Amino acid sequence: MPRLLPFAVLLAGASMFLSAAAQAPAGATPAPAASAALARTPAPPGAKARIISPANGATVKSPVLVVFGLSGMGIAPAGTKAENTGHHHLLIDTDMPKDTGLPLPANDHIRHFGKGQTEASIELPPGKHTLQLVLGDYEHVPFDPVIASKKITITVK
Repeated sequence: MPRLLPFAVLLAGASMFLSAAAQAPAGATPAPAASAALARTPAPPGAKARIISPANGATVKSPVLVVFGLSGMGIAPAGTKAENTGHHHLLIDTDMPKDTGLPLPANDHIRHFGKGQTEASIELPPGKHTLQLVLGDYEHVPFDPVIASKKITITVK
């Protein structure tokens, strides 16, 4: 029976991944399934993320072009483990997840830019919205300490 254990663990892991993939919105790349916090990647000293555009308090039309800024690090696609690199996640109308030791989920409020994008055109309904960038490592886990922009508020006409 011990020979079947690795197969059972593999099946359980695949089941968790498929379940997470089924819950992701169309076109979203799900974050890796995790049942416990992963080892967090150390952030280089002085690394900072910022939203270059739109400006805090701006009134804009949808789609909104959001330009991402990063200093003290480089950008690499998700899954690429390279020192001092990560990829952007945009939090829309939500707060930072409480457990920053887990991969950021992919949903309507947390958009993943795992191809290494540095800007995105985002469809938003009319009204007030908040935006915040969070840099994730190759496994979508926020760095330690978290590298995040200030949260901004915009109004969509």
